[in-house]
Amino acid sequence: MPDDPKKHLTTAFGAPVIEDNISQTAGRGGPILLQDVVLLEKLAHFGRERIPERVVHAKGAGAFGTFTLNECMSKYTCADLFNKAGKQTECFLRFSTVGGERGFADADRDPRGFAMKFYTAEGNYDLVGNNTPVFFIRDPMKFPDFIHTQKRRPDNNLHDNNIKWDFWSLTPESLHQVAILFSDRGVPANFRTMHGFGSHTYMWYNSKEEVFWVKYHVTTDQGIRSLTRQEAKKLSGDDPDHALRDLWEAIEAREYPSWTVNVQILTPEQVAKLPFDPFDVTKVWPHADAPLIPVGTIRLDRNPGNYFEDVEQSAFNPSSFVPGIGPSPDKLLQGRLFSYHDTHLHRLGANYHQIPVNQPRGTKAATYERDSYMVSGTPVGGPNYWPNSLGGPPPLRLRYPEIPVTGTAARHPVEVGPVDYVQAEALYSRVMTQPEKDRLLDNIADSMTGVMDRIKLRSLVMFYKMEPGAAKILAEAVKIDYARVEKLAGLSYDQLVEATAK
Repeated sequence: MPDDPKKHLTTAFGAPVIEDNISQTAGRGGPILLQDVVLLEKLAHFGRERIPERVVHAKGAGAFGTFTLNECMSKYTCADLFNKAGKQTECFLRFSTVGGERGFADADRDPRGFAMKFYTAEGNYDLVGNNTPVFFIRDPMKFPDFIHTQKRRPDNNLHDNNIKWDFWSLTPESLHQVAILFSDRGVPANFRTMHGFGSHTYMWYNSKEEVFWVKYHVTTDQGIRSLTRQEAKKLSGDDPDHALRDLWEAIEAREYPSWTVNVQILTPEQVAKLPFDPFDVTKVWPHADAPLIPVGTIRLDRNPGNYFEDVEQSAFNPSSFVPGIGPSPDKLLQGRLFSYHDTHLHRLGANYHQIPVNQPRGTKAATYERDSYMVSGTPVGGPNYWPNSLGGPPPLRLRYPEIPVTGTAARHPVEVGPVDYVQAEALYSRVMTQPEKDRLLDNIADSMTGVMDRIKLRSLVMFYKMEPGAAKILAEAVKIDYARVEKLAGLSYDQLVEATAK
């Protein structure tokens, strides 16, 4: 037997492995013997090394770090991580592309996931956002359909810009996000040089049960950097993993990236005065109404020890709140509260919360959940039910703010109207410089290559309602008669859909 087993290869159960290059055979020429348990273990595990890739956010990079609170926010929330200036909370961040697969290039034009896990003293708080402040849709009923348009066609397994533009042009609420996607910010230079956003509106409440509505803006301290379409195409061939490599190498070189965590805060009375639905994730809150308040800093300083264990198995759940933070009536957020947890149960198993990267670190989990696959670390004996009088942990009994809810139970449609174009127009006309506008329209025209004329027409009407001059430039670029665009722009949404159906 070896003197120190840790210096020698073993099986998964700790037994020493005598030979790891040659299989046991009957004679020099074989065949293989079924009794070679080392070979059987090795092959059986190899065939099971891959788990289902994420439906969205499949390819990503992650790192550990620290969130430091610079400004006490106890006036607004009783959440522990926001309640003492100077407090430090361990965190894990994962960055990703959204619609692409694990083998896609990091330089694809695609929103970027920006997911944050805070290991607080009150349990894990997950803030699951993107690098954009808005999203394509506002109702979770549309989410599977939208993602299907970003994936491969079911008939030939190919990507098709027809289905992307078909969906977007039939979903005018997507215009704001589409404009951002095809702008300079559509392809970040790397994960370190992009902002992150909670995107949704969240509820904060303090010890007095006063409610505030909050949006998160996590701004890069490295400065925003993006790639042109031409640079992105070249990099996709030269180094398809460039963003993953950049984050890893920066941390290894001790060039630790950081972000400033800001919040926008409005009272219930203030949100009621906004000229649009304040909980609609396709809209931003103007900074004039809700200026950014810097509250702290995130600094990443430790790479994963094992990519699969820490990054691939990391699971971020929008419903993972801590006392002092809760959801809002945002419809898409409400759908995500179910969908993310349910997806993790499928991809990682019923006990995915017991995987080290997903375990709470500032406190110890105490639930009455038991058993299922890969269970570990659950209490020995004791009750598995509540109420009990056998020493099992009781609920905290924290009083949750009462939020008034009224209305009839129905499928309430949101009418397509000017409100879906106002913020996209402001982005184009008031925020973008002329060179940025030129690149935006050039990127859109390039994406419409090969798209059916009737879908181009419908899409151009959407841009016409954003800004007629932009639509005119696009019409010339994609070879569509601008007069037809002007004529169709006078139709209602339903009339437009009917006029471009075939």
